[in-house]
Amino acid sequence: MNVFISSDIEGTCGINHWDETHHDHPDVKYFMKQMTREISAACNGAKTAGANEILIKDGHGGGRNVLPDELPREVRLFRSWSGHPYHMMAGLELGKYDAVLFTGYHSCAGSGNSPLSHTKNGKNEYMLLNGERLSEFRMNAYTAGMLGIPVCFISGDKGICEEAKKLIPNIHTVETQECVGGATIAIHPDEAVELIEKEVREVLSGDYKSCKVPMPEEFDFVIRYREHTLAYQKSFYPGCTLEDSKNVRLKTKNYMDILRFLEFAF
Repeated sequence: MNVFISSDIEGTCGINHWDETHHDHPDVKYFMKQMTREISAACNGAKTAGANEILIKDGHGGGRNVLPDELPREVRLFRSWSGHPYHMMAGLELGKYDAVLFTGYHSCAGSGNSPLSHTKNGKNEYMLLNGERLSEFRMNAYTAGMLGIPVCFISGDKGICEEAKKLIPNIHTVETQECVGGATIAIHPDEAVELIEKEVREVLSGDYKSCKVPMPEEFDFVIRYREHTLAYQKSFYPGCTLEDSKNVRLKTKNYMDILRFLEFAF
């Protein structure tokens, strides 16, 4: 069994403020360590379930957050950005993977489920896909689904775990924290690590192929930009239309078209 892990930091246990995600702030060091601990827990659960190869994509910011020397020896780490349209799933195209896991994920732009809610970056108010707010979870789950790879596990805030269960009923989740206005209530970081290892082990030891991602037949994608000047510029991407001063729309039956546009959208 070959396993691919995509990891972010804004759903890491205990995180609350943008300062804690930026490399120029001292608080980020703690959360880089906790992010790494949670990834390591997922790796250990996967190995116990029989994983032979594990590739981790560091999916936050500059892609250089995970502490390599604190990971299990047998894994490989994909750092920084290659420019491939798979983005947070880059590396998935380099091998044959049987299962995808997400750690440290967060709720989407425009939601009230995390003080750090966003989708890709802060240059958009929100994104819509087929009329629903688009999260990085769903964006990346559809990348796996396009390739026929089941998405079996996610850890992160309560909102994103609930969204994941609606899309993939058999997915295993670990809720690291929940949002109360601008505050968060988190479980103990050690408990998060223990639960992640347990849930990954259980799902990969069972019928993990039942975590297939249901793919829409067509995609109606909208980005609501914060700045009308950026919307105007990006509306010239092939196939896009400018619907009002801030909304850019792309309709397609090929999900890869959405991923290509997102690489050029900001």
